Amino acid sequence: MNNIEYPSKLLENAVNEFSKLPGIGSKTAMRLVLHLLRQDTNEVTNFGESVIKLKKEVTFCKVCNNISDHKICNICADNSRIKDIVCVVENLKDVISIENTGQYRGVYHVLGGIISPIDGLGPNDININSLENRAKQNIINEMIFALPTTMEGDTTNYYIHKKVKKYISSFSVLARGVAIGDKLEYTDEITLGRSIINRTNFG
Repeated sequence: MNNIEYPSKLLENAVNEFSKLPGIGSKTAMRLVLHLLRQDTNEVTNFGESVIKLKKEVTFCKVCNNISDHKICNICADNSRIKDIVCVVENLKDVISIENTGQYRGVYHVLGGIISPIDGLGPNDININSLENRAKQNIINEMIFALPTTMEGDTTNYYIHKKVKKYISSFSVLARGVAIGDKLEYTDEITLGRSIINRTNFG
């Protein structure tokens, strides 16, 4: 909405801030801002405070790097989970996708990205060192690779496998019911669940 005369500088500032969000263009930003203006002041205050509190107080699990409200996330703290099976994922969205299948009872390791030179991401830019440290403790019997079925995802799989293979006896990868090039968050729960159950050996 460049070159538009806004009736209010406050409105313009709000639209500009919303426009910075991924996938939000200026027209959508305007609709969101106008929607907030129509809401009760308390509702807008709660909305703003929840975002501020999220930024200030959210933390990362010191075991798996998942987003958490506490030092240890709910999954790692759950004694009913199988702690010696670790599923390696790219991000929080993948954890949510796998949890929604109801087919996995192990724990996770969230890398926070995948090796992608074109994006300037190398092994030291993601949480591989902490995963290697977990492996060195000899508490992992099986590592499941659940990264995107892309060249970058496969590169990350092989790099991690090379780093930790001497500490872990079994490696597996999701069955290719997940199409080549797909991200987990776009895969339906039934297909993803079957891919976990029918995972194949890796390496």
